[in-house]
Amino acid sequence: MDRALREARLAAERGEVPIGAVIVGPDGAILAAAGNRTEEMRDPTAHAEMLVIRAAAAQLGAPRLVDCDLHVTLEPCPMCAQAISFARIRRLYWGAADPKGGGIEHGPRIFDQPTCHHKPELYPGIAEAEAGELLRAFFRERR
Repeated sequence: MDRALREARLAAERGEVPIGAVIVGPDGAILAAAGNRTEEMRDPTAHAEMLVIRAAAAQLGAPRLVDCDLHVTLEPCPMCAQAISFARIRRLYWGAADPKGGGIEHGPRIFDQPTCHHKPELYPGIAEAEAGELLRAFFRERR
Protein backbone atom coordinates (compact mmCIF):
# COMPACT_ATOMS: atom_id res chain seq x y z
CA MET A 1 0.00 0.00 0.00
CA ASP A 2 2.99 2.30 0.51
CA ARG A 3 3.64 2.31 -3.24
CA ALA A 4 -0.04 3.01 -3.97
CA LEU A 5 0.06 5.95 -1.56
CA ARG A 6 3.17 7.25 -3.32
CA GLU A 7 1.35 7.02 -6.67
CA ALA A 8 -1.58 8.91 -5.13
CA ARG A 9 0.73 11.71 -3.95
CA LEU A 10 2.27 11.92 -7.44
CA ALA A 11 -1.23 12.13 -8.94
CA ALA A 12 -2.04 15.06 -6.63
CA GLU A 13 1.14 16.83 -7.76
CA ARG A 14 -0.13 16.50 -11.35
CA GLY A 15 -3.48 18.02 -10.33
CA GLU A 16 -5.28 14.68 -10.42
CA VAL A 17 -7.51 13.30 -7.68
CA PRO A 18 -4.96 11.52 -5.45
CA ILE A 19 -5.72 7.86 -5.97
CA GLY A 20 -2.97 5.34 -6.54
CA ALA A 21 -2.99 1.66 -7.39
CA VAL A 22 -0.53 -1.22 -7.62
CA ILE A 23 -0.92 -4.75 -8.99
CA VAL A 24 1.28 -7.40 -7.43
CA GLY A 25 1.90 -10.62 -9.34
CA PRO A 26 1.83 -14.19 -8.04
CA ASP A 27 5.54 -13.98 -7.15
CA GLY A 28 5.04 -10.83 -5.04
CA ALA A 29 6.67 -8.49 -7.57
CA ILE A 30 4.95 -5.27 -8.63
CA LEU A 31 3.62 -5.67 -12.16
CA ALA A 32 2.16 -2.17 -12.50
CA ALA A 33 1.77 1.03 -10.50
CA ALA A 34 -0.14 4.18 -11.42
CA GLY A 35 -2.08 7.14 -10.16
CA ASN A 36 -5.15 8.73 -11.66
CA ARG A 37 -4.58 10.36 -15.06
CA THR A 38 -8.11 11.33 -16.13
CA GLU A 39 -7.25 15.03 -16.59
CA GLU A 40 -3.86 14.46 -18.21
CA MET A 41 -5.18 11.86 -20.65
CA ARG A 42 -8.58 13.53 -21.05
CA ASP A 43 -10.03 10.09 -20.46
CA PRO A 44 -12.79 9.45 -17.92
CA THR A 45 -11.68 5.80 -17.67
CA ALA A 46 -8.07 6.64 -16.74
CA HIS A 47 -8.59 5.74 -13.10
CA ALA A 48 -5.55 4.32 -11.32
CA GLU A 49 -7.14 0.85 -11.16
CA MET A 50 -7.93 0.77 -14.87
CA LEU A 51 -4.42 1.88 -15.76
CA VAL A 52 -2.73 -0.81 -13.66
CA ILE A 53 -5.10 -3.53 -14.88
CA ARG A 54 -4.30 -2.62 -18.50
CA ALA A 55 -0.55 -2.44 -17.82
CA ALA A 56 -0.42 -5.73 -15.89
CA ALA A 57 -2.49 -7.55 -18.52
CA ALA A 58 -0.17 -6.26 -21.24
CA GLN A 59 2.90 -7.28 -19.27
CA LEU A 60 1.54 -10.79 -18.65
CA GLY A 61 0.10 -11.08 -22.14
CA ALA A 62 -3.23 -12.23 -20.72
CA PRO A 63 -6.68 -10.68 -20.24
CA ARG A 64 -7.05 -12.23 -16.78
CA LEU A 65 -4.87 -11.50 -13.79
CA VAL A 66 -5.47 -14.70 -11.87
CA ASP A 67 -3.34 -14.89 -8.70
CA CYS A 68 -2.64 -11.15 -8.83
CA ASP A 69 -3.55 -8.69 -6.08
CA LEU A 70 -4.63 -5.07 -6.39
CA HIS A 71 -3.83 -2.41 -3.80
CA VAL A 72 -5.66 0.91 -4.21
CA THR A 73 -5.96 3.93 -1.94
CA LEU A 74 -9.74 4.41 -2.32
CA GLU A 75 -12.65 2.00 -2.56
CA PRO A 76 -13.04 1.39 -6.31
CA CYS A 77 -15.92 2.93 -8.20
CA PRO A 78 -18.47 0.70 -9.99
CA MET A 79 -16.56 0.87 -13.30
CA CYS A 80 -13.30 -0.21 -11.67
CA ALA A 81 -15.03 -2.86 -9.55
CA GLN A 82 -16.46 -4.43 -12.69
CA ALA A 83 -13.05 -4.36 -14.38
CA ILE A 84 -11.54 -5.99 -11.28
CA SER A 85 -14.09 -8.77 -11.57
CA PHE A 86 -13.49 -9.24 -15.30
CA ALA A 87 -9.72 -9.33 -14.68
CA ARG A 88 -10.21 -12.05 -12.05
CA ILE A 89 -8.09 -10.21 -9.48
CA ARG A 90 -7.43 -12.57 -6.54
CA ARG A 91 -7.36 -10.07 -3.67
CA LEU A 92 -8.40 -6.44 -3.44
CA TYR A 93 -6.94 -4.20 -0.74
CA TRP A 94 -8.10 -0.60 -0.39
CA GLY A 95 -7.56 2.34 1.92
CA ALA A 96 -10.37 4.85 2.37
CA ALA A 97 -14.05 4.04 1.97
CA ASP A 98 -16.00 5.99 -0.65
CA PRO A 99 -19.60 6.43 0.52
CA LYS A 100 -20.38 8.74 -2.42
CA GLY A 101 -18.78 6.96 -5.37
CA GLY A 102 -17.71 3.52 -4.20
CA GLY A 103 -18.95 0.40 -5.90
CA ILE A 104 -18.06 -2.33 -3.41
CA GLU A 105 -19.26 -1.51 0.10
CA HIS A 106 -21.28 1.47 -1.11
CA GLY A 107 -23.45 2.22 -4.13
CA PRO A 108 -24.26 -0.74 -6.37
CA ARG A 109 -22.06 -3.24 -4.48
CA ILE A 110 -20.88 -4.81 -7.73
CA PHE A 111 -19.45 -7.99 -6.21
CA ASP A 112 -22.76 -8.79 -4.48
CA GLN A 113 -24.76 -8.73 -7.73
CA PRO A 114 -25.97 -12.07 -9.13
CA THR A 115 -24.49 -11.11 -12.51
CA CYS A 116 -20.98 -10.76 -11.06
CA HIS A 117 -18.88 -13.71 -12.23
CA HIS A 118 -15.89 -13.25 -9.93
CA LYS A 119 -15.53 -11.73 -6.48
CA PRO A 120 -12.01 -11.16 -5.16
CA GLU A 121 -11.11 -11.51 -1.50
CA LEU A 122 -11.73 -8.08 0.03
CA TYR A 123 -9.50 -6.24 2.51
CA PRO A 124 -10.81 -2.71 3.20
CA GLY A 125 -9.30 -0.07 5.47
CA ILE A 126 -5.59 -0.59 4.73
CA ALA A 127 -3.81 2.72 5.55
CA GLU A 128 -7.27 4.25 5.63
CA ALA A 129 -6.32 7.35 7.64
CA GLU A 130 -3.44 8.34 5.36
CA ALA A 131 -5.39 7.64 2.17
CA GLY A 132 -8.37 9.61 3.44
CA GLU A 133 -6.23 12.57 4.50
CA LEU A 134 -4.62 12.75 1.04
CA LEU A 135 -8.07 13.10 -0.48
CA ARG A 136 -9.36 15.58 2.12
CA ALA A 137 -6.27 17.78 1.74
CA PHE A 138 -6.53 17.71 -2.06
CA PHE A 139 -10.15 18.86 -2.07
CA ARG A 140 -9.64 21.34 0.81
CA GLU A 141 -7.03 23.14 -1.32
CA ARG A 142 -9.48 23.42 -4.21
CA ARG A 143 -12.35 24.96 -2.22
